Amino acid sequence: MPSELPIIQKTYDLIRWYIPILNRLPRNHKFLLGDRITAGLYDLLDALIQARYELNKLDHLEPLNAKLDILRHQTRLLLDFNLIRTERYEHAGQLMNAIGTDLGGWIKQQRQRQVIA
Repeated sequence: MPSELPIIQKTYDLIRWYIPILNRLPRNHKFLLGDRITAGLYDLLDALIQARYELNKLDHLEPLNAKLDILRHQTRLLLDFNLIRTERYEHAGQLMNAIGTDLGGWIKQQRQRQVIA
């Protein structure tokens, strides 16, 4: 995609990496925890794309920190239930932390713009 925001690309890449793993979860976890994580990932991507086009981006960006934190906790549950290997958990964490860093930077930038305006 031309000139895609890095946070959107990172979220897209996380989804591409994570969904095949979630699809291989045992049936008793796939349709509850797996579906919640999947929905959360897609909701996050949708919200980031929508925020890009909003005039008041801050109202759309700030709630995404909580969504990302929920995804982190759900991913930790996968590890605690021995449904993913430690390496995959760590990789997912790194990807989510990179998204969180970008999100924090975007929120900070929008707050500074509000102060100036």
